[in-house]
Amino acid sequence: MDKDNTYYDNDESDYREEGSNGEGNFDEPVNGDGVTEHPGGIPVITPMQGMYRDWFLDYASYVILERAVPHINDGLKPVQRRILHSMKRLDDGRFNKVANIIGHTMQFHPHGDASIGDALVQLGQKDLLIDTQGNWGNIYTGDRAAAPRYIEARLTKFANEVVFNPKVTEWKPSYDGRNKEPITLPVKFPLLLAQGVEGIAVGLASKILPHNFGELIDASIAYLEGRDFELYPDFPTGGMLDVSRYNDGLRGGQIKVRARISKLDSKTLVITEIPFGKNTSTLIDSILKSVDKGQIKVRKIDDNTAENVEILVHLAPGASPDKTIDALYAFTDCELAISPNACVIKDNKPAFLGVSEILKANTDHTVHLLTRELEIQKGELEQEWHNTSLEKIFIENKIYQRIEDCETFEA
Repeated sequence: MDKDNTYYDNDESDYREEGSNGEGNFDEPVNGDGVTEHPGGIPVITPMQGMYRDWFLDYASYVILERAVPHINDGLKPVQRRILHSMKRLDDGRFNKVANIIGHTMQFHPHGDASIGDALVQLGQKDLLIDTQGNWGNIYTGDRAAAPRYIEARLTKFANEVVFNPKVTEWKPSYDGRNKEPITLPVKFPLLLAQGVEGIAVGLASKILPHNFGELIDASIAYLEGRDFELYPDFPTGGMLDVSRYNDGLRGGQIKVRARISKLDSKTLVITEIPFGKNTSTLIDSILKSVDKGQIKVRKIDDNTAENVEILVHLAPGASPDKTIDALYAFTDCELAISPNACVIKDNKPAFLGVSEILKANTDHTVHLLTRELEIQKGELEQEWHNTSLEKIFIENKIYQRIEDCETFEA
């Protein structure tokens, strides 16, 4: 976005792009009848091929920029950003019903309550920005969250500390012009890499895997100190990783993730960690399919998963535990290949960047935000000092007595 085309006010004012009306960039304006309107007023019929091209590009640009792909600065998709913005407006330290949060978010997100609710549950299950209360589902078993009227949420202390600051936030009008919403939130942390993201747009997709919180902090410090660093995924479901072909999260890279399987005894195997993107139900289904094909000899499977994963695989008589483990990795979803594709919105267009580049950009952006916050704080302190000094001069020089001695307004 060109700096010359924008209006920005530090006092939470609207932030908008001049001449922007939410439409795509066309070579020539086309009305609903497919007629090109020239400045001279002479109508020219536009071929259907050109109309479909323009409409497709308009739709594709909208989905990429406004729906599916996260922004590099705050690591959020628009629906996630609007949810957090709404939760901040509602925030009083207490839990709010998710149904209330969804309704409030619909002031900013014109795509229905279902998409907002699903995105909110996903944010809550990441356990980083949102404190949850009630049945929010289970990432291990795949159980869904309870209905929005039964569960509650609020912002975490971490979110309030590193995600929001209206004094350095750039704003734009909401879709109906009745409210304003942030263009990006002033996130002072590599949130995109911590949470990960997956989105499918028109003609491209984004898949950024989650990374370890502490490792991201260490990598940011190393970058600021001019040292080398490496980043690899870290999954909430655990598992064992082969990152030899990770390729910094770029297209063409691949990782392999395995479930953690151990021998409980000579007749029983136990699975305690599962591959990312799978749950115990889908994993057990893949094992049963292999059993039906005769690839694995299993007598029974018990799923005892609650707070932690525990799948007991009871072997058939005469089955070897070691060979069964090898077969589970070979024929079931106990081993998966995951292909990352780090695509983000940068400078108002999609860009393919490695996770190292994303971390560097996030760290630089954090330094920029902290500098702006300190400059604003310095200005406020200087103004406060100036006012205090004037008050001190007013009292020490007894200027108030001169005013009291005046008998008329003119004096």
